Amino acid sequence: MKKKVKDCLWLWGQDAMSHQRSPGNMIWKLPDGNRLGPVEGAEYLGIPNIFRVVMCGSPCPPFDEESEKMKNVSRVVWSAIGDSGSKRNDHQTDLEEVLRQVSLFPNITGAVLDDFFIRPQMRNGAWARLSVDDIRSMREKLHEAARKLDFYVVWYKRQLEDPIDEYLKEFDVITYWNMQTPAEHDILAHDLDRMIERTAGKRRMTGCYIWNYGAGRPLSVDELKFECETFLRLLLENKTEGIIFCSNCCADIGGPATDWLRSWLREVGETEL
Repeated sequence: MKKKVKDCLWLWGQDAMSHQRSPGNMIWKLPDGNRLGPVEGAEYLGIPNIFRVVMCGSPCPPFDEESEKMKNVSRVVWSAIGDSGSKRNDHQTDLEEVLRQVSLFPNITGAVLDDFFIRPQMRNGAWARLSVDDIRSMREKLHEAARKLDFYVVWYKRQLEDPIDEYLKEFDVITYWNMQTPAEHDILAHDLDRMIERTAGKRRMTGCYIWNYGAGRPLSVDELKFECETFLRLLLENKTEGIIFCSNCCADIGGPATDWLRSWLREVGETEL
């Protein structure tokens, strides 16, 4: 059976209302009213796979209850490092807990590091929350698990020229995100070309925001359409292997653009690759 576009679609799944409760919401300006958790958000949008990511430290291990909710999801990737507000991950990762979940739930296929790259002034000149040696050890544990697991990392546009090549080569999949969309759509093609150039030989995914976090407002239909069609073209050209939609926290408050997205996903989802 040929793979279809819908098989390559993922939801960035976090606790309901976690974006609204984050300190970052002073800029993002997401309104209250989000009721959809990761599973409900994925079902609402028609997306079969979930990245289940810790935000502001939640959920805390053990992850059994959350993994149980996702047992019927096609594929799940758990975060081994959560967002920048997940301070416990500044000192220890959740990798061992993710590996324990893998032994219990066969649909878990990997681990992701969120908000991993940092500005060097934040921590003694470091460009990341952990050392390259730490990352290499994590990769080895994932690859040597009972079933080989993929290792993902989040990489933002603002980090596009950072000297992090030694890190990038340790990950199986680079997920690339531009949080300033759609204000920078005029240079999106250039940025994506540069991302591909810097990740030669790597598997890649693109992150698609469904709220304008940079400007603190909903996306218009035209803005979200531009994003989606750009990322779909990369997928069809085999330059990427998936699109990740962020997130369930704005899926039910996004207005007309989200309604358009649900329809578009149904339309393109059956396209064969």
